[in-house]
Amino acid sequence: MIGGALRQTGRLFALAVEVGRAIFRRPFQFREFVEQFWFVAGVTILPAALVSIPFGAVIALQVGSLTRQLGAQSFTGGASVLAVVQQASPLIVALLIAGAGGSAICADLGSRKIREELDAMEVMGVSPVQRLVVPRVLATMGVAVLLNGLVSVVGTLGGYFFNVIMQDGTPAAYLSSFSSLAQPADLYISELKALVFGFIAGIVAAYRGLNPRGGPKGVGDAVNQSVVITFLLLFFVNMVMTVLYLRIVPPKGG
Repeated sequence: MIGGALRQTGRLFALAVEVGRAIFRRPFQFREFVEQFWFVAGVTILPAALVSIPFGAVIALQVGSLTRQLGAQSFTGGASVLAVVQQASPLIVALLIAGAGGSAICADLGSRKIREELDAMEVMGVSPVQRLVVPRVLATMGVAVLLNGLVSVVGTLGGYFFNVIMQDGTPAAYLSSFSSLAQPADLYISELKALVFGFIAGIVAAYRGLNPRGGPKGVGDAVNQSVVITFLLLFFVNMVMTVLYLRIVPPKGG
């Protein structure tokens, strides 16, 4: 069992390396990229915006309650916004892309695999990775980066509204605490996380789609597995990137 898991991990890593190399090969499938970008964006924009509002509100309310108990209510804005931008926003985007866009990518590639379309492409000398996988992975990465900005803004506005309206906070204190605690590196790590998470979601979905087992039922199982594996990898990679960021980048004023 351990050996099988290691083999699967190695194949997944090999696919990631192959995709990284194929990105710079020509011809680039621009039309396929645009279609996949539009599809992934279409199925994730509205859910991401709707999820980010209550998520930002919950963080603002919880942080506001905690800072009130500690007598540091003036730092509510900075703490809640940093939590949304650094942690919540990239994860929300990645989970939605993996659940909506990634599952569709996995199902599409899996159905092509069991219909032997990918084998036919290889016989004709066309690389399925360059023709199908690369545009989809780049699409998930591009949508993740752009959607991360949207979720950060909407989540911050939601937290601002609930802190000012429901917890009697002041707009000036909310904004001043954010400006005193935040720095550009916080936004950079958020976008970097979104980029990496989008890559992971696209690679895992493509890998499971290219390797289904047992016909149509295997495609359905591959979709479920791709979502679960992506979730596990996302939380692990997020922990690693957060630890490295806190080690490398000093806090503002520190």
